[in-house]
Amino acid sequence: MTDVLIKVGFVALAALNGAVIFTIMDVKGASWMQRRPGPLHVGLRGFIFPLAEILKFVQKEDIIPTDVDRPVFKWAPAYVVVSAVSLFAVVPLSPTLVVVDLELGVFFALAISSLSTIGVLTAGWSSANKYSLMGGLRAAGQLIAYELPLILAVVGVVIQAETMSLVGIVEKQIEWGVPFAFSGQIVAFLIFMIAATAEMMRVPFDMPIGESELTMGFMTEYSGIRFLIFYISEYMSMFVLCAVASTLFLGGYHLPFIPTEWVNIYGPISLITKTLILGFILVAVRWSFPRFREDQLQNLAWKFLIPASLLNILITAVLKVVL
Repeated sequence: MTDVLIKVGFVALAALNGAVIFTIMDVKGASWMQRRPGPLHVGLRGFIFPLAEILKFVQKEDIIPTDVDRPVFKWAPAYVVVSAVSLFAVVPLSPTLVVVDLELGVFFALAISSLSTIGVLTAGWSSANKYSLMGGLRAAGQLIAYELPLILAVVGVVIQAETMSLVGIVEKQIEWGVPFAFSGQIVAFLIFMIAATAEMMRVPFDMPIGESELTMGFMTEYSGIRFLIFYISEYMSMFVLCAVASTLFLGGYHLPFIPTEWVNIYGPISLITKTLILGFILVAVRWSFPRFREDQLQNLAWKFLIPASLLNILITAVLKVVL
C-alpha cells in the first residue's frame, strides 16, 4: 500500500512540476516572441508567476450557479486532471525508472487520454449555460475527430517496434540506433504532434474555449479551484503528451554515444530535455498562428490527417513484411 501511495505521489508531483515549467515557458515565450517584458515582478524575474497564479485561484470563492447539475458540475474537472496525471504513470525515465511498465502501455496511454473528453462534455452540459453547451459540443466534435489520427499515428510505431510497451519501444529504437521519427515514422510524428495539440485544445485548435466568441466555452461557469484544475490540466497534458511523443518517436531516455550503464542518471535528463524542446515548439506555434474556423479544423482532421495516417500504416506494414 505504501509503495502505491509513493508512486501516486511521484506521478502527481511530476505532472504538477511539468505544468508549472510549461506555464513559465508559455508566458515567457509569448513575451519573447512579442518583444515585451512579460511577468517580471513575482519572484526572480517573474519565474514564480505560476505559483502566484495557483495561490490566487485557491483563495478565490468557488461559485456554483443555481441551475447547474451540481454533482456532475463538481466532478467534471476531476476527469480532466486524472487523465493528465495517470498518463505519466507509463512514461519511462529509464528502463527501471518507470511507475509501471505495462505490456499494453500504448493502449493504456491512448485509453486514459480519452478520459478528459468526459470531463469537457460533462462540464459543458451541466453548466446550464449556452456558451458552455456550445463549447462542450465543439469539444466533442474536435476531440472525436483528432483522437482518430492520434491513435492511428501510434499504430505505425507499434508495427515497427513489435511491442506496445513504452520501455520496449525505446529499447527497439536503441537497437536500431536511430529514433523512429528519423527511420520511417516522420509523417506519423508530425500527425501525432498536430493531433496532440488539438487534443490539448491549444491555439490554433482552441475552438471549444474561443474567448472572443464563447467567453471561455465549457469553463464559463467555473471559478476558484475548479477553474484552476481546468487551467493547469492543459499544461499537465501538454507536458505529458510531449513526453509520450519523445518516448515514441525521439528515443525517449536514450542518448547516443553514452554508455547504457549510466542510463538511470542521464535518462531523465534526456527525456525532459526532449520534452521541453517539443513544448517550446508548441509555444511557438501558439503565438504564430490564428485560430482555425470550425470547418477548417474538421477538414484538416478528416480529409488530411486520417487518410495520411492510414497510408502511413499501410506503408509501414508492407515494409515490415517485405524487409
